[in-house]
Amino acid sequence: MSGVALEPSLRAARDQGRKLLVAYVTGGLRDDWVILAQAMLDAGADALEVGLPFSDPMMDGPTIQEASARALQRGTTPGSVLAELRSVTLPVPLVAMTYYNLVARAGTKRFARELVGSGISGAIVPDLPLEESGEWEADAQAAGLATVLLAAPVTPDDRLAQICLRSRGFVYGVNLMGVTGERSSLAGSSAVLAKRLKALTDKPVVMGFGISGPHQAVSAAQHADGVVVASALMRAALDGAAPGEVGERLAAIREALDRG
Repeated sequence: MSGVALEPSLRAARDQGRKLLVAYVTGGLRDDWVILAQAMLDAGADALEVGLPFSDPMMDGPTIQEASARALQRGTTPGSVLAELRSVTLPVPLVAMTYYNLVARAGTKRFARELVGSGISGAIVPDLPLEESGEWEADAQAAGLATVLLAAPVTPDDRLAQICLRSRGFVYGVNLMGVTGERSSLAGSSAVLAKRLKALTDKPVVMGFGISGPHQAVSAAQHADGVVVASALMRAALDGAAPGEVGERLAAIREALDRG
């Protein structure tokens, strides 16, 4: 199963003057998680980040941790998430968010092929250090999978240049130090990092962590190409919001980004 290519799709949208909107869903969170994903696409998401539930999601804050735990309690596995994705057609690039333990357990080549076979065109493995990611990056690229790398506000210039060079699909800028989660405001370091990244690469630069609503999204996208929204959507889903209601929350962010 061939998915929508990540970088060409995002570049095309950006080059048309559109601010990019990447939405996140925890795979297997609820029986209707695929319908939830479709509602996000209907609301204007340009790509979908699919979290593979993991028992120790170290980069994630309380909301995504709770979503991952609830999915695991339902018996969700990486295999079940990928099987459900194979049964549907989602017309935007899909990016798997996972941890290296799951990659290593399957083996880098096999894991990359399984993702691609499920229509996924990108992967984020946040706990895999840059110095140790060469094998994974090579096997992912051979399988046709883009490895998206993260950059933090404290990343030094030489390392930032390497991240921009090696990242595929887009460069994921982290708005703040710490774990994911909703915030009432974004630190000034977000704009500084976005400017540094844009000075180093023509690849799409997308900012994430701490984006709770339209105001933060517009602020984070001001100096970048777009944003990732995760915890705010998963909080609503965990609280029982229907897919349409979650979509409405994302649509408000889409509208704000389009207004600029």
